Amino acid sequence: MSINLGAEFKVGRRWTLEIPATYNPWALRADYKWKLLLAQPELRWWPCEPFNGHFFGLHGHYAFYNIAGVGSEWMRNYRFEGWLAGGGITYGYQFYLGPRWNLELSIGAGYTNLEYDRSECILCGDFKGRETMGFIGPTKAALTLIYIIK
Repeated sequence: MSINLGAEFKVGRRWTLEIPATYNPWALRADYKWKLLLAQPELRWWPCEPFNGHFFGLHGHYAFYNIAGVGSEWMRNYRFEGWLAGGGITYGYQFYLGPRWNLELSIGAGYTNLEYDRSECILCGDFKGRETMGFIGPTKAALTLIYIIK
């Protein structure tokens, strides 16, 4: 339920630069929050030609977030507000659908560093401390419908 918007530009014979952003400003319920603003630019290399077939990418990501009431049982009892930064590698494939439409599947893995304030109560916000955590694993999974502007 996030708003996603991005643009991709050809920057070389077999290279493109994708600049996507994700924004979620809503708290769905008082005890469930998944607010975030995320940017995840990616430099892509295409073995054949840009915007057609397989590609490999190198991406970075940075986000601000406020999350509460989701995840494991331990996470559901707290609110996490902070930022994250990291990067990784991507593999993807673009399918031709028509003269102005493509469909893209991509998956990525890498490292993410998270820094956040943890509050005990989702609603009342009793501060428990500032924490830092590193994560190695999936950093991207996307199914993207693409409109081509020529």
